[in-house]
Amino acid sequence: MAKVRGASHKGELPIRITTAQTSRNEDIAARQKRYILSMSIRSVCFIGAVFAGLAHITWLWPILIAAAIVLPYVAVVMANAANTKGDGFNLLDSPYGRPELRGGREWREEHHKS
Repeated sequence: MAKVRGASHKGELPIRITTAQTSRNEDIAARQKRYILSMSIRSVCFIGAVFAGLAHITWLWPILIAAAIVLPYVAVVMANAANTKGDGFNLLDSPYGRPELRGGREWREEHHKS
């Protein structure tokens, strides 16, 4: 049996290119970049807290320590956030989509056969 070009495989609906997910490698690379950025900010907060404590800036170091404590959680949540694209509606040209309107000649031939 010949395959029909453009037919879906095993009943799967076609995917729009605008809603297709990025490749796994690109997704992992983007997650790693977000994680590294968050952890770099955490490191800067911790080092800043040490210098603020040594400089006797008593209002700044607790804020920086709090940020250094919270940022790992934020970094993990951001790194695990999946980038899924989707528009939440079915394609109109799916098997259950919009019916086609037939031309006048086709309609007349179909209804005047009997």
